[in-house]
Amino acid sequence: MEQVRWIVYSDYLCPWCFNGMVRLRAVEREFEGRVHLEWRSFLLRPEPSPRRDLEKFRAYTRTWLRPAEESDSGRFRVWQGDAGPPSHSIPPHRVAKAAGSIGDHAFRAVQERLFHAYFAENRDITAAETLAQVWQEAGLPPHEFARAEDPRWAAEAIAEHEEAIRLGAGGVPSVRVEGGDACVTGAYPVDMYRRWARRLLGT
Repeated sequence: MEQVRWIVYSDYLCPWCFNGMVRLRAVEREFEGRVHLEWRSFLLRPEPSPRRDLEKFRAYTRTWLRPAEESDSGRFRVWQGDAGPPSHSIPPHRVAKAAGSIGDHAFRAVQERLFHAYFAENRDITAAETLAQVWQEAGLPPHEFARAEDPRWAAEAIAEHEEAIRLGAGGVPSVRVEGGDACVTGAYPVDMYRRWARRLLGT
């Protein structure tokens, strides 16, 4: 195989997905064009929920300390301030997909900023104002943010989520080889992804 193409199902509200992005991106860089990642949506909170109790949410975010302790992890901070809790998964996916319509570089920049804004900066990435700020922080033209209002992005996110469920992805991150129908679920160490890539590439 000349190139490994992985489909990655991920959600911006999942701490393990943040670690998965960090590690998979590292492998992609290491193999210099021989590993390609395609990111698709998985919706841990597919529908808007009633306003959740902020103190209970703060207590939940203490569980982020576990992924924070792993090697090759993203940056995490137990929730501070009065923002949030996030309402549901669709808004950040919608904005990331709108960025992707500009180009892969734009998607990558927004993807990284969304994870960092939520887990390291404790910002509600389902709030319209925060999403507009993330867009600009990623270096994208402010006038292009209107792309995110296109309803096709939400429809696409839902369709990808349903695809992941059909393929047996019971959690995230889940990765499958393009063309395959089996998902490997979990944020595995970089070395596991590296070995998988080498096996597929025959190196």
